[in-house]
This record gives sequence, C-alpha cells and structure tokens, in this order.
Amino acid sequence: MDTRITPVRARIQAVQAALAARGWHALLVPSADPHLSEYLPERWMAREWLSGFTGSMGTLVVSVDRALLFADSRYWVQAEAELAGSGIELERVATGGSTAHVDWLAAHTPRGGTVAVDGRVLALSTARALREALERSGATLRSEVDLVDEVWSGRPALPGAPVYEHAAPHASTPRADKLAAVRAAMRERGATHHFVSSVDDIAWITNLRGSDVDYNPVFLAHLLVDAERATLFVDAGKVDAALTARLAADGIAIAPYAGAGDALAALGAGDTLLVDPKRITLGLRERAACRVVEATNPSTLAKSRKTDAEAAQVREAMIEDGVAMCAFYAWFEQAQARGERITEITVDDKLSAERAKRAGFVGLSFPVIAGFNANGAMPHYRATPATDAAIRGNGLLLIDSGGQYLGGTTDITRVWPIGSVGPAIRRDATLVLRGLIALTRARFPRGTLAPMLDALARAPLWEHGLDYGHGTGHGVGYFLNVHEGPQSFSKAIPTADMAMQPGMITSIEPGLYRTGRWGVRIENLVLAVPAPASDAADGDDFGEFLAFETLTLCPIDTRCLERGLLRADEIAWLDAYHAMVRERLAPRCSGDARAWLEARTQPV
Repeated sequence: MDTRITPVRARIQAVQAALAARGWHALLVPSADPHLSEYLPERWMAREWLSGFTGSMGTLVVSVDRALLFADSRYWVQAEAELAGSGIELERVATGGSTAHVDWLAAHTPRGGTVAVDGRVLALSTARALREALERSGATLRSEVDLVDEVWSGRPALPGAPVYEHAAPHASTPRADKLAAVRAAMRERGATHHFVSSVDDIAWITNLRGSDVDYNPVFLAHLLVDAERATLFVDAGKVDAALTARLAADGIAIAPYAGAGDALAALGAGDTLLVDPKRITLGLRERAACRVVEATNPSTLAKSRKTDAEAAQVREAMIEDGVAMCAFYAWFEQAQARGERITEITVDDKLSAERAKRAGFVGLSFPVIAGFNANGAMPHYRATPATDAAIRGNGLLLIDSGGQYLGGTTDITRVWPIGSVGPAIRRDATLVLRGLIALTRARFPRGTLAPMLDALARAPLWEHGLDYGHGTGHGVGYFLNVHEGPQSFSKAIPTADMAMQPGMITSIEPGLYRTGRWGVRIENLVLAVPAPASDAADGDDFGEFLAFETLTLCPIDTRCLERGLLRADEIAWLDAYHAMVRERLAPRCSGDARAWLEARTQPV
C-alpha cells in the first residue's frame, strides 16, 4: 500500500464532504500564509498537506467531484510523480503568476454556487480578481471559514523561535532612519498609518531577523506604523526584555501577534491607511474600515536598493561562499577519481557542510538542488531517498545552491561534466552561457523596466528555436529572502515599480531543459551600478545609464562548452571573469581547493 497517497485521498474526500455539508461547490487552497510568503511555516502548508505535492508554488482546487493542482512548467515532472494515484489532476499553466485557477473556478462553478477560501491567506489583489470572475458567472466567494482547519487533525502550531537583532556593521542603516523614510513615503501618499504584513519588509524596517521559516531569516509578525509610533505584532516570548527595550527606544512597541486585525479595525474615520494590495491578505484588509490608499510598500522599493555599505558586505560574503565552493568541488572531483560512491544527497550534505565553515554563515538560502542527468531537467528538483541518483558514468550534474550570511544572501547555479559529455550537452551549455553573458554585459538607461531586459538572455537560445519556462532573474535580499522584488527579468507584464535602479541585486539564470535527459542552468548574481560614460554620446545628454557588476565568484566549467560556438568577445568575457574569480578567492584558498581553483580558471 502507498502510505503517502492513501492519506491524500482521504484528506481530499474530507474536504469534499465539508463542502457538500454546506452546499458549497469548491475550495481554493493557495500556497500562502497570512504574510503571503514563499516559504511557509508548517501550519500554513495546507496545499502540500492536502495534495502531497511538495513544490514551493502551486494552487489546489478541490470541488465536490474533482481535485486539480495548477502548476507551471518548473514543476510538471515533479507534480506528475507526486500526484500519481492521488486522483488529483495536474493542470499545466504557463507561468507561476498564472490565474488559470481563477478562470477554471469561474467556468466550472454553477450559477448560484459558492467557492470557499481562507481569506487570511489570500492576497487582496487575487481575491478581487477571483470575486469579480465568480460574480460574472453568478457565483459567490466565501472567505471567512477555514475548511482545511476542520479536516486537519493535529495541525502544527505557529513557530516559536526567538527574534534577534541584525546588528552593525552588517546592518549599516539604523532602524530609526528606515522608519523615517517609511514615514516620508506615507506623507507623500497622504497616509496617517501604514500596515505591513510581508515578513521580509518587516525584518528590513526593524533590523530584526528570525527563523520561523526555513531558509529565509524572518519571523512571523505584522507592523503598523503611524506618524510617531510603530507597533510590532509578534507572538509573546519571541522578543526578550533587552530587545524590547531597544525597540521601545526607537518608538516600536510590542503587541500580541493575534491583535493586528483588531488594531486595523480600531482606526477611525479621520485615519488614512496605506497598504500594498499584493502584500496584504483579504482577511486583514477587510478589518480596516477607514480610508485606504493602495501602493507598493515603500520598504519593498527601498530594500531592493542596497547601500554602498551593504554592497561591500555582499562582496565579502561572496568571497566566503566562493571559498566554500572551491573546497567542495576539489573534494568532489578527487572523490570521483577515487571511485567513491557519490549521490545527489551526498552533494547536498558536503556542500552545505563546507558553507557552514565560513565566517558569517547562518544557514542555506534555499534547499540545495543537485540534479544528475534527467533530474537536472526539473528546475526545482530536490533529491529525496526515493529519487537520490548516484553520480556515475557519463552525463551532466546541475547544482543550484546558496547561503545566508550576516552580510548577504547568495544564489548560484553551475553545471559540471561527469565522465564525458557529448556535443548536444556542450551546445546546450554554451548557448545558456551566451545568454548569461549577453545580459551581464548589458548597458541600459536607468529606470528601464526589468522585464524588458529578459529577451537579452533568451536571444541566443531563440536563435535556435529554444527557450525555458522560468524567469531569467529575481531580486535577492540582503541577509533576507533569496527571492525578492520588485524587479525581475521575466516575461511578466512590467509595472512601474520594476524600474531598474542602482543598488539592485538580481540573479541572471538562463536555462535549457531536456526532459528525461539533462538540464542546464548557469546563474550569477549581479549588482546594478552606474555605467561608465560612453564616448559615443559625443556630449549629448541621453540620461544616466546602468551596467552590471558580477558578484558571484565560482568558475564556470569550460569542459561543458563548445568553444567554436563562442564569439571572441564572449571568450574574452569568460577569461576576464575567471581571472577575477581567481584573484579574489586565491588568497583565502589553500591546498587542494587552491589547486582546483587554479585549474578551473585557466584562460579558454
């Protein structure tokens, strides 16, 4: 008997029984918590608990007679395997931001029918689109009942890990200054109050960190800021007396986590509340009866632009991260040569252990993705005892990993040849590298909308009729979430807050995936910096231009490349990059790691 699938069927049936008892048609279960986070505390992993699908993104719909999981191409292979035998249908959608589940509910809910959702975990912007679609179909949305809670026996409690301070020199801007900047933005919007639920925004504003979710150093809280004071709604006992006193000195009071909704309800007719509709849930928004102004959280824009002091810390963290990878890859190649048995989980364990030795390391920034051959073709694959592949024979190993350091967050992907690799793999890897180089070398006017740059990385692949289903790059936090906005290199429809500005750290990670065979992805993090003046301007004023400084320090394995497919300028870029990697890492590498670094950074 499949002990994983059987409980899934039982859980889906329990939800269907709860729907039938109320005369409702369907339940929507998003991958979200009251803070709309990417990584969730166990209590809010309802979609995973109900479906058995462990991917980080996906939406579950359970109707009285069907169950469907909506997931984008990054997860199709994984979802097919994890949903097998569950009775849950996989609905393939184009992108992670797809609203296909909204369209499906509007089309399949009968007139007069009801769709249920826990409003505490549904984004306000999503709720509006869903409600409008249902109303056009003659159906209604109910958001005040948590049906999952009725069927989830033994549901985990909220996490209780302590909150701690992100202190100088790593936190170079005092929280009083950050609060002052938030208040200035509030005044520009005509707001007397500002409510923040997104945990990375709260951590950035307050210079606090926690460990309530895996991989991101954040804690569950809400924050209400007015013209003079701020209230941090966080579970009792998570903030000790000494930290409470320091927060009080900066005008921040501590209140119970569950009291955030009541505080919103207490705002009066003379108050104006600033909220971000993409970062507040329907449940909390409905508690506020005062005048509301909607705009992107000021902190979201501010924290995306790293200060010079933060950029210096990130460069240091990248050196520590690079040294860890040199030590790991030196061991890896020697262990392979000795014929030791190495699996994908071995890679995870050994690489994570090397990072843990480095100064300032706090934890991983996301689960290590080590995928050999066919497993590398799944962009969000993670090895489990059931899927763990031995790395032997011939093929391609993809490793996507990163660390959280007190001075920054890292995220890097490399591919490595195992045994011999054929011309098809070398061609794929070379085209992906050309995409990375093309976007890395871009110069563009300040304020260019980030999605407009996405095509630069895809163009070398498009020339051959190839593409990849995920975005090309995401913003990266400063000892915060490895995925942050507002900027992204993607096919998303641009919005004004996606404008590229100096100080933004963004990944560049084009890929190419051959289902069942191999996957290629090469990823560096880059910092947007002012571009050098161009002689071609001839004195005319074309405005300020930006360029990218590459932050990530790790060799790109040239054994995977087809040299004849690279132009001379692309070879020059690769040689210059490897020279920089060698120069910055060599002083801190020794022994086998130093020898490996020297060997892998030789000019092409």
